Amino acid sequence: MKRYVVKPGQNIELKELDPLESGEFKGGKQEGLAAIGKLTGALAVLQELLYAEHQQKVLIVLQAMDTGGKDGTIRRVFEGVNPQGVRVASFKAPGVSELDHDYLWRIHEQMPAKGEIVIFNRSHYEDVLIVRVHQLVSPDVWKARYEQINAFERMLTQEGTTILKFFLHISPEEQKTRLRARLEDETKQWKYNPGDLKERQLWKQYMQAYEDVLNKTSTEYAPWYIVPADRKWYRDWVVATVIVETLVSLNMRYPKPAFDVEAALHAIDATAKSG
Repeated sequence: MKRYVVKPGQNIELKELDPLESGEFKGGKQEGLAAIGKLTGALAVLQELLYAEHQQKVLIVLQAMDTGGKDGTIRRVFEGVNPQGVRVASFKAPGVSELDHDYLWRIHEQMPAKGEIVIFNRSHYEDVLIVRVHQLVSPDVWKARYEQINAFERMLTQEGTTILKFFLHISPEEQKTRLRARLEDETKQWKYNPGDLKERQLWKQYMQAYEDVLNKTSTEYAPWYIVPADRKWYRDWVVATVIVETLVSLNMRYPKPAFDVEAALHAIDATAKSG
């Protein structure tokens, strides 16, 4: 997965990266789906271990253009986890109360607790993406936010949060296909927003904004992964692989019981006999 990591200080250009990539799967989609099944099984076990250990916190950030697959990735990758220990936080346009605070206020209150995985469907990065593209704040304001965000994420990691950030990279051609699919399928028409076309017309501006985000805020402690996302199954495989490998690297352990196990077993047996 190292080839998908944006190295700190790296100057990437998204047009040079192939969103249709499918790695080395000779068996194509079917082989990929089988691999995803194994990963989601492993993730379910690791997530339970994270929850039981109750020591570490994991934040997963998903960013993408419209139709990029954030919802689909969450459904597929996390389909087998225990909902007790996993939570999705979605960030839409800030409300009045949120606007009365700094832009990171609403983000901070959604951070994972010990033993928890929190998935951000969009995130604090909207404040250097959409506000920039739509000129909602001055350049001096959004340019200062890169370092503010880096400092914020540094603090989180120092406090025990593991951060993984994924940019789901799709092509404009694939977005067109997915937008049409939403309109042509009655069961998906509710997903279509006429405003998506206005955002699509700003594709070039968004790509420039994303490149700055990726180049300026991918750090050793909170790396960005650029995930080829035109093929949904490959997107899911990459994201699941990174998460599983990261959780394994945390060297988690089930907690030792704070009681005498043998005595508890004898007590259960004695209760059964008396009953």
